[in-house]
Amino acid sequence: MTNNVTPRNVVMDALFTVASGAFEFKTFDQRLRPALKVNDFPALFVISAGEDYPPRQIRQLPPKIVIDAQIWIYSNGGKENIDEPPERSLNDALDSIEEALQPNIVTGVQTLDLPERVSHCWIEGRIEKYPGVLDGIAKAIVPVKILLK
Repeated sequence: MTNNVTPRNVVMDALFTVASGAFEFKTFDQRLRPALKVNDFPALFVISAGEDYPPRQIRQLPPKIVIDAQIWIYSNGGKENIDEPPERSLNDALDSIEEALQPNIVTGVQTLDLPERVSHCWIEGRIEKYPGVLDGIAKAIVPVKILLK
């Protein structure tokens, strides 16, 4: 490991690259900001929310580390077009993220182009959605799991 880039950082950078390239985001970062501090929408933020070390049958086996990541998306479609529900452009971004994280058609797994470090990457759990009916800014939090090798 050189240049202070750990395997975890490489993996999170790869998730960020895949997610930020999935849609025409105007703001994207790996440091989460409140929606009110974002100037250009749609916005995307990718963060690591924890890690899980599932139990092992034999203690000598290497751990199967699962990174819990989150993709935060903000959209202000309801402010740009008052005839459109604020959630509509958010749904377009979510569809793009879901498509970008689909398994590779040949291998059947999503490795974030890091097959030497990532075994699988997938969306798992409830996508929290806030449709922006009061402030015109729709928000979503997408839970992503990344199984390291």
